[in-house]
Amino acid sequence: MKTSIKYIVAIFAMALTFVSCSNDDETAVNELDGITKFKEITNDTHTIELYSKMGSLEQGYNEISLRIKENGTNNYIKNAEVSWSPLMHMTSMTHACPYSAVEKVTENGTLYKGYIMFQMAQNTTEYWDLKIDYTINGVDYTATDVIDVPASTKRKVNTFMGSDGTKYLVALIEPTTPKVAINDMKVGVWKMQNMMTFPVVDGYTVKIDPRMPSMGNHSSPNNVHATQAVANGLYNGKLSLTMTGYWKINLQLANAEGTVLKGEEISETVTSSSIFFEIEF
Repeated sequence: MKTSIKYIVAIFAMALTFVSCSNDDETAVNELDGITKFKEITNDTHTIELYSKMGSLEQGYNEISLRIKENGTNNYIKNAEVSWSPLMHMTSMTHACPYSAVEKVTENGTLYKGYIMFQMAQNTTEYWDLKIDYTINGVDYTATDVIDVPASTKRKVNTFMGSDGTKYLVALIEPTTPKVAINDMKVGVWKMQNMMTFPVVDGYTVKIDPRMPSMGNHSSPNNVHATQAVANGLYNGKLSLTMTGYWKINLQLANAEGTVLKGEEISETVTSSSIFFEIEF
């Protein structure tokens, strides 16, 4: 009888172990759904895997996920505190760009996530690198490597001086897959405080006027200008696209008082704003 009880307990323990391993594997797979690894940054102790939806980076807004793997065991770290610092190395200077904090996606998962908005692309002599600082159980680590940031095929970023003397950066985030419909639109707005600091701008309005230059510069109905729902957040609006083809999304940036700081209203004589996004589908 005692032997039977021991046998049942052993089988039960094995079943629990199998279920636990299966759940861990399933969690790891689910974490990576919809994202593709595009880069590994290594140091003596860890390999940091970088992921994005495109499986690459480009000039503009990039949502980036990462995992930290221990080189000795191939185990992924679940309790790290992570920050990052992107840096553009130009021939005459270095500067940063807008970026978010890095946050854990789920409590028991291995994935961390944030965004980086690269306002300019790499070229033959100038490049971006990414430094990742992280702490595990009170021990600090760092890893740095060069990253590829090619130019976007359409304009997704505007960097300009406003009439108030402030340099602003405005980036298109969504739609990433536009369609003939009223699309949810998301935009980021930051200002350059100094060469290393680019905080989110609060309380402004990004006015939009989509036009098709090849079709008489016609517009579309039911657009909604992009505004913030919460401080330090991104801007949301509605973008109406009535047909496929090339669209120029003309922009005006207005401050909290409604004063337009950059961009022109479209008229019979003004066919394009000085700041705009491009979409083609």
